[in-house]
Amino acid sequence: MYFKRKVDNFLEKWRKDEERMPLIIRGARQVGKTEAIRHFAKANYENLVEVNFVEEPQYCSIVDDGFKSESIIKLLSLFNPDFKFVPGKTLIFFDEIQAFPEIATSLKFFKQSGLYDVICSGSLLGIHYKKVSSHSVGYKTDYEMRSFDFEEYLWALGYPETLTEDMLEHMRKAMPFTNAEMSKYSSLFMDYILLGGMPAVIKDFVQHKTFERTLKLQKQLLFDYQEDIRKYAEGLDQTKIQAVFNHIAPQLAKENKKFQLSKVAKGARSREYFGCVEWLLDSGIVSICYCLNFPELPLKGNVDEAKYKLYMADTGLLIAMLDEEAGADLRKNRNLGVYKGALYENFAAEALSKAGYDLYYYRREDGSLEEDFFVRTADELLPVEVKAGNNVSASLRNLIKQDQYSMIKRGIKFAHANIGKTETITTFPYFCVFLLKRYLTETL
Repeated sequence: MYFKRKVDNFLEKWRKDEERMPLIIRGARQVGKTEAIRHFAKANYENLVEVNFVEEPQYCSIVDDGFKSESIIKLLSLFNPDFKFVPGKTLIFFDEIQAFPEIATSLKFFKQSGLYDVICSGSLLGIHYKKVSSHSVGYKTDYEMRSFDFEEYLWALGYPETLTEDMLEHMRKAMPFTNAEMSKYSSLFMDYILLGGMPAVIKDFVQHKTFERTLKLQKQLLFDYQEDIRKYAEGLDQTKIQAVFNHIAPQLAKENKKFQLSKVAKGARSREYFGCVEWLLDSGIVSICYCLNFPELPLKGNVDEAKYKLYMADTGLLIAMLDEEAGADLRKNRNLGVYKGALYENFAAEALSKAGYDLYYYRREDGSLEEDFFVRTADELLPVEVKAGNNVSASLRNLIKQDQYSMIKRGIKFAHANIGKTETITTFPYFCVFLLKRYLTETL
């Protein structure tokens, strides 16, 4: 069973581009890269030549005679006589290229020959993918694939694309959802929060409609990530990376969600953990949200790199990391408990990141002013607040009122509430976060 993914449209556009470069689809492990590429190949090519450098390491020798495409094809044919190479009708698929980054050097020559389309796929595993990039500068197109977002989850359940278009129309017109719509969308959203977006988890839930089975799959995925740390974290203290990873969930539950290395180990200093957070970020396991020095533009040049929050790239996996009692309560009773704020905020970070936003927050030293996220439009800086309930957004109102921040004219609040709008603040339910970028692009 194949579920429609957003990468499908990207691949179709890539195929139609007469000037297309070899394509590299990268992403965290088990987000569905290989399955999507196979699905695309079956629909668009007579022949698929698939090479997996992890499962079939002998193929690492296909560059022994050089990186030119004809040399590689000759050795591929020698290794596997079943491979068929027909110009214009064959897709060459190099999978798990993080295990053999040198293959990226060949992309230049495949582009120059123009006889075959080439797609590579690999996991975001720190230095290994950086090697891929260094070998293929100027001769590749990159696409980063993530786990299912909320819209893709709705597609997997059988809902049409018109459903999200209707949700977006409500946002555009600031038109509240009906009670029936709020109830159903909120229920679907809560299921998605618990499941997350990993394909194996989604598929099992669609088939069996039980959370018990999916929890086992999530636990296995977390174990696989821990194995990756042990296998791929070259030149770094794997124990320290593991410690940082294990502290994400408990630190998010704290009121001050800034990630504190001092909580990871007594007396821990940033220099002792240099590269550990970056490795987790590069692996696609976590997202990082930097603290702004001031709530103003530019964003990238206005951060304190020593202050940041860490979020799990998949909220379902974050929930699987919680203690068993909390996790069981969540699945049985939908009781978010002490983790309520952390889970909604993590989901918002996940959705914004999947939409293509970099993540930034602001917290004044004295704690008198704090905003969860910031996004920008062509002419505005928009603070985005995620509320566990629907209480008054005092901090958001105060920020908008301050004259020194002229780029901030209005704000967005996501809460356990229906759509509402005042002169300066627009409120949306949590389940609308994934549509924020489209809303801002098409409305403001």
